[in-house]
Amino acid sequence: MRTRITGTLSELGDAEATIDVGAFAYEVYVPDFVRRQLQGREGEEISLRTIEYLEGNPQKGRMTPRLIGFTSDAEKQFFELVCSVDGVGVKKTLKAMVRPVNEVAEAIVEKDSERLTLLPGIGPAVADRIIAKLHRKMTPYALMVGGGMSDGGGRADGDLLTEAMAALTGLGHSTADARAKLDAVMGSGTSCETVEEILREVYRQQQDS
Repeated sequence: MRTRITGTLSELGDAEATIDVGAFAYEVYVPDFVRRQLQGREGEEISLRTIEYLEGNPQKGRMTPRLIGFTSDAEKQFFELVCSVDGVGVKKTLKAMVRPVNEVAEAIVEKDSERLTLLPGIGPAVADRIIAKLHRKMTPYALMVGGGMSDGGGRADGDLLTEAMAALTGLGHSTADARAKLDAVMGSGTSCETVEEILREVYRQQQDS
């Protein structure tokens, strides 16, 4: 089973990325939240975590292997959890995931079925099933700042961001407000090694605004 693909992003469509690996070109399906992260990166080398599934009708013997790509293991795990809900599956999840992971996960944690029904193909009954099965598993994904965990380069790692989020919500900020403040810190390029440094930068920005 192929779990990762690394190559040059040669083309990005509405629902798929074409990746050149040596003499071969692979078509990889991508959810919309992944597609947006890849925009403008044509010609660059990228690496996607992948899951593999068979598309088609097994009774007619027409099964085609497909790859779905993600920019992080957390995105991949989130997608697989949503797929595991009865009546959802791979194709419905691919169509539905038009918002960042953290926004969808937050709606599940807060049991907000109305927000979930705004996703393409997700009706009230499916939204209720997603919440019933997954709301206890979604907190780590709801805390993904900017829709994904940071991967280093002077930025705080996922555990540090999670601790900072907990500190801010403990101080009375809503989840959405705390995440917006952390997004602003990470977007500023400021290097923070501790929760205290992140909080100081959050409040410095707040005083400057």
